[in-house]
Amino acid sequence: MEPDSSQRAANARPGLRDGYAPLRDYAAIGDGRTVALVARDGSVDWLAVPDLDSETVFAAVLDAQRGGRFVLEPAVAYGVDRRYLPGTNVLETTFTTDLGVVRVTDAMTLPDPTGLTPVRELQRRVEGLAGNVPMRWSVTPGFGYGARTLRMSRRSGVPVASCGADALAVCTWEAGEPHCTQDAVSGRFETRPGSRALIALCFAHQDPLVFPTRAECEARLDHTCAVWRRWLDGRACHGPWRQAVERSALALKLLVFAPSGAVAAAATSSLPEHIGGVRNWDYRFSWIRDSAFTLDAFLELDCPHEAQAYFWWLMHATQLTHPRLRVLYRLDGGARAPERVLPLEGYRGSSPVRTGNAAGSQLQLDTYGELLQLTWLYASATGRLDADIARRVAGMADLVCRTWQAPDAGIWEVRSQPRHFTQSKMMCWVALDRAIRLADRELIPQRHADRWRREREAIREFVETRCFSDRKGSYVRAAGSQELDASLLVGLLHGYAGPDQPRMLGTIEAIRRELAHGPFVHRYSGEDGLPGTEGAFLACSFWLAECLARCGRRDQAADLMNELVGLANDIGLYSEEIDPSTGAFLGNMPQALSHLALIRTACAINEEDQR
Repeated sequence: MEPDSSQRAANARPGLRDGYAPLRDYAAIGDGRTVALVARDGSVDWLAVPDLDSETVFAAVLDAQRGGRFVLEPAVAYGVDRRYLPGTNVLETTFTTDLGVVRVTDAMTLPDPTGLTPVRELQRRVEGLAGNVPMRWSVTPGFGYGARTLRMSRRSGVPVASCGADALAVCTWEAGEPHCTQDAVSGRFETRPGSRALIALCFAHQDPLVFPTRAECEARLDHTCAVWRRWLDGRACHGPWRQAVERSALALKLLVFAPSGAVAAAATSSLPEHIGGVRNWDYRFSWIRDSAFTLDAFLELDCPHEAQAYFWWLMHATQLTHPRLRVLYRLDGGARAPERVLPLEGYRGSSPVRTGNAAGSQLQLDTYGELLQLTWLYASATGRLDADIARRVAGMADLVCRTWQAPDAGIWEVRSQPRHFTQSKMMCWVALDRAIRLADRELIPQRHADRWRREREAIREFVETRCFSDRKGSYVRAAGSQELDASLLVGLLHGYAGPDQPRMLGTIEAIRRELAHGPFVHRYSGEDGLPGTEGAFLACSFWLAECLARCGRRDQAADLMNELVGLANDIGLYSEEIDPSTGAFLGNMPQALSHLALIRTACAINEEDQR
């Protein structure tokens, strides 16, 4: 039944603010190499090509004027409903107008092994469902974050925008006559019931530019849907939040960089943690901080191929810096990530806009605990470790013995002076504990195991005597402070303390009392070397729910989980943070850590239900 005008008004997206769509309005589509963000009004405002960490061709989300975008929408007022096609990362948007109804299907298509395909392909299929609806579209490329000059031409009648080694062909069928200017290709057409238009952007990067036929494009879109559904069919998603877990699994799969198996922290750069603020970072790298959570989620979801690829990629990347770990690595396994500022306005004036990430060169001691925990999970699942990896893991444990007493930047990569962060010490304890367990199973060399035991006890002595507040009844953010930090919950999740340990139970209560506001949990109290504020950190909210579940407080965990699932946007995605006062998304998106934490929490509550 066609919605009446009042329903359409209710469904209509909020207007732009300062020329920008709300971050909550974005959906993500991808192909295992890169990710595009599509707003509710049909504008593709983010796309890096050829790869997720490359320069962008569309970056209007970071600069509405110069970033570049692909607009496709009715030329009259409309309401919007959208969803992912079931079991896929293919987006379906339905525009309802007073003149009729139109459906747009958006996909970054997956390669068809039977034929020649473009290096990257963004397809947008437009179907008339009812009435006659005038449509308008325009492709405004912004190569190199909008800074590079493009050349517009036609090849065999097809508009092509090119810039150095990059080229973009705008292939259209029943979408009106393309009109070319110096910086854009645009068109208009009208849908009718049963009509089916198609616009395909075909990219080339140091490769021949492929001009597909319409039949090839249609077949590739069908192939893409089938591949996504086959992948999800093989996943293990159970329990009351199955739908949210499946969407999180698909979102996580979008962030897996297929050529290497690396997992990006998010698909974007510099989406702000505070509107107008300076907390704008490039998240298109793989963080050691997330590694154990990532492997655990792959194992929980029954993704053995992804788990193995990720483990081996991580071992390859860290080999280059052994025995020290970098905070983050590029998706190709490289360690350099120099930070630079781009001449872009930033989302709603949130500048600077950055690429690269200076946190990569910080000392972050918790990473060793994450990597040893990941190794323990992998070895427990497979029963073996490669001999070279075993030697390197033992070497990392030796390094922890030498370095755990140093101050560091902590899990949150503060830009203030290094401190003795409690969570860092807890994770050093986890690192040595896992090394001892691996040695006990003769999976890694054990000649230094006695030293690991001594240092493990020394770390616990440090944490228990210098990082606990009797006044708060809680572990604190750093030695000698009275500040709190939600990352202390990771101490329970990774086994520094058991779920019945009174000090950890007190810490959970202190975090609920001082850092939580309803379902929202802030990362920490105290300064971090940066001006301004930030939103609530979604992963911390899920960690709190998981801790409640593991402490046997199942109903409290389930209540919080229900609230958190309700905070996703209309298609089930999460960014990094949320503004508790408005519900607005903040930070980069989709955010792997948010979706990883959702998967783990759902599994933890399911496990509690099965006891």
